[in-house]
Amino acid sequence: MGNFGNLIMNENMKIFRRPRTWIMLSILALIALLLPVLLREGMGSSEVPFWQAAITTVQVVFFLNTIFCVVIAAESVAGEFTWGTIKLLLIRPWSRSKILASKYLTVIGFSILSTFLVVILATVMSYLLFSHSVPQDGSGASASYAFTSWGYLYVDLFITLAIAFMVSSVFRSGALAIGLSLFIMFTQNLFSLIFNPVRYDWAKYVLFNNMDLSRYMSPGTDIGMMDGGNAGMTLGFSVAVLAVYYVIFIVISWVVFSKRDVAG
Repeated sequence: MGNFGNLIMNENMKIFRRPRTWIMLSILALIALLLPVLLREGMGSSEVPFWQAAITTVQVVFFLNTIFCVVIAAESVAGEFTWGTIKLLLIRPWSRSKILASKYLTVIGFSILSTFLVVILATVMSYLLFSHSVPQDGSGASASYAFTSWGYLYVDLFITLAIAFMVSSVFRSGALAIGLSLFIMFTQNLFSLIFNPVRYDWAKYVLFNNMDLSRYMSPGTDIGMMDGGNAGMTLGFSVAVLAVYYVIFIVISWVVFSKRDVAG
């Protein structure tokens, strides 16, 4: 366990000793702090519940957060080949599985850190600038609603990172991993419309139709799907489908990295 801990520490040092990492975190922090100010100035009122302002801020900033995390994931393995440092890792008394596991856990750790940074700063700034009152009709967003929404956003990020990490491990190309992940981010809703579960029963098992879990927060809504309804899909169903895809992505990453001549 001590050796594995050293691996984790080594991977974190690789990430946080780069100025680029601190620049990305600074950008996230700056936008999370400024956006509530812009929202208040744009609306000309502070009567909006602060939880609603925080939700809006996080949703906007989270897109950039996902891009930054994908960059870290894409270069976690592919970067070793680009810089020629993979051989230095392989001559150490660590198994390939431990090396890959340390890289993956470091990527997840960074995504959690950046997500907490965005959520905390957005919530604090919204709390300072917007109303603390709760609408009598119960229409305002609550803490439970906010954290549920953010949890669903992170699930989307979690799966996207698994894809980026798999492509980085299999093809050893950071550019391809970043490009494919961004393609999925931009076209996710489009593919949900094309492969509509209402029209095609098999489309319920398509990855794109299960990544946006936020549509289950409001029963009866139909985010990203046409003709109404979720075609029999439920939150549990989508989580199960995502779990299967996740296992497939991770298994492919481990098998390819372990079996191929990575030192070549």
